[in-house]
Amino acid sequence: MLHKLTPYKLILGLLLVSTLGIAQSIEPVKYLKLEEAIEKANQQNRAIQLAKMDETIAGSRLKQTDALYLPQVGLSYTAMSTNNPLNAFGFKLQQKSISAADFNPDLLNNPKSTPDFSTKLEVMQPIINLDMLYQKKAAEKQAEMYQYQTKRTKEAIQLEVQKAYLQLGLIHASIKVLKEALATSKSVEAFTDNRFKQGLIQKSDLLNAQLQVRSVETNLAKAQSNLGNASDFMSLLMGQTTGQLYTVDEITTTSQQAGILPIASAERADFMAMQKAIDATGLNILAAKKSYLPKLNAFGSYQLNDSRMLGFGANAYLAGVQLSWDIFKGNRTKNNIATQVLEKNKLASQLDQQKEQAQLELGKTYRDLNNASYQRNQQEKAVEQASESLRILQNRYQQGLVNTTDVLMATTQLAQQQLALIQASYDKQISLAQIEFMTATNKK
Repeated sequence: MLHKLTPYKLILGLLLVSTLGIAQSIEPVKYLKLEEAIEKANQQNRAIQLAKMDETIAGSRLKQTDALYLPQVGLSYTAMSTNNPLNAFGFKLQQKSISAADFNPDLLNNPKSTPDFSTKLEVMQPIINLDMLYQKKAAEKQAEMYQYQTKRTKEAIQLEVQKAYLQLGLIHASIKVLKEALATSKSVEAFTDNRFKQGLIQKSDLLNAQLQVRSVETNLAKAQSNLGNASDFMSLLMGQTTGQLYTVDEITTTSQQAGILPIASAERADFMAMQKAIDATGLNILAAKKSYLPKLNAFGSYQLNDSRMLGFGANAYLAGVQLSWDIFKGNRTKNNIATQVLEKNKLASQLDQQKEQAQLELGKTYRDLNNASYQRNQQEKAVEQASESLRILQNRYQQGLVNTTDVLMATTQLAQQQLALIQASYDKQISLAQIEFMTATNKK
């Protein structure tokens, strides 16, 4: 059957398809270096910018804890009027305007409307608040947690940029292979057409050759569309507008093999972020426990009173130190501590699970690296063999010793092996990039 002569499903499977659509207006192809792509992503990627915003918010919350050391100052101006005997007499005392006539029982019991205009400056100075001290330390740990989260986000985006860059290289290499396959198929078609016109072969051979050309042309068009998709995804990672096609360096391969399986470093940024969250929860627990202890704070006020608006006649001050102790809050603090202890234990279990999962993924990636390295070595030999087979068949075909089907199958086989070689190289470089990401530490 004719469909067996053009097994291009494998070729299509080897071309990675992104989920992004192609922009309607495409700019000229632009050469892009990996270092440039990573730099632009670090500066303009949305995910990194959001992580930095979270880090800034955490820093702002940390500054709020400076209230532990700094005084609180308030200024107020109050206007009042009353005929309440007690308050009316108190207003006059504050205004320092009491006279002997004010002790008249009739005036004391039935005062006229008495105004008071008061200007007051109040100061509260914390001295010893151990619960707030540990809350500040917890806020410091949370700020550090967001710093590690930002670092890990940058590392993750860098990995995505590397993968997208390699994907572009894969597609460009695939397009090159398909163009070579198209050129070979067209030459076979031309030679077949010439022999058909001479009456040396059947029309079915010519139709097979023409079908081969159309199939390769279709797959080449799809590969070029995939290039637009992959370029748009790269633009998205770099925070750029879509519609720009990129050309990149060829996929380079190294002789690096998977050696002894390492352990994912406990200093990896995501592990450190989780550890800081655990530390912050522990400090919040200590803060809750310290709330059982007494608190010592100083306070003071300076007050001006007058019977006239905007008058600042009498003045007085008040200063003192307060020792307060919350003895019982209906078990609210106790239950809060119990809840936070459970949350801390949950975070510790999540961290252990995260490390185990990371080690599992690292082992799989190392095995993938070995498989890709082996497959690449095999594909290099397969490409050599397929190239030699096609050369021999083409020579024999020109001599009329083999049929068209044999040449077409050899052409397809060579393209498949070349694409498989490109895919193996891609898989190997992806595995190396993932291993670097999994074994990263928090070192700058």
